[in-house]
Amino acid sequence: MKLKKLFPILLLLISFSFYGQGEGMREKKEQIKAMKVAFLTTELKLTSSEAEKFWPVYNTFDDKQFELRHQKMKSFMRRMNDETLDKMTEKEASAFLNQMESTEEELFVLRKNFIATLKGIIPATKIIKLRKSEENFNRKLLQQYRDKGPRRD
Repeated sequence: MKLKKLFPILLLLISFSFYGQGEGMREKKEQIKAMKVAFLTTELKLTSSEAEKFWPVYNTFDDKQFELRHQKMKSFMRRMNDETLDKMTEKEASAFLNQMESTEEELFVLRKNFIATLKGIIPATKIIKLRKSEENFNRKLLQQYRDKGPRRD
């Protein structure tokens, strides 16, 4: 699987675990969000004028993206256990696949609109750097998770 396709899946799984585990995880989510803000601010080198306009738009986008992934994808994940998949008819599988594609399309449109809005706030070079910086942050977060995870000897 391509690495670029792995990150949205990882974020989706991380978002599920944050949501499902109460206050402690909400604090972790906020810590990660603060780390992400610091990371992106450093990477993008936003002017104060750009930052003032950028962060409200970014935060709205990020929250909508999280909600969409959480609401839709959580129900998908519940239905994707082996037992359920083995009992699924072709018609049910086709409908399920259509729902998944629809959610992916919603995420695409959300990002497309977000980028269109950003074009009026920051230069195109910074929009491209934003995308790369988000991927770098996700990679860094994944690495930290791996480093702190249970050791297998």
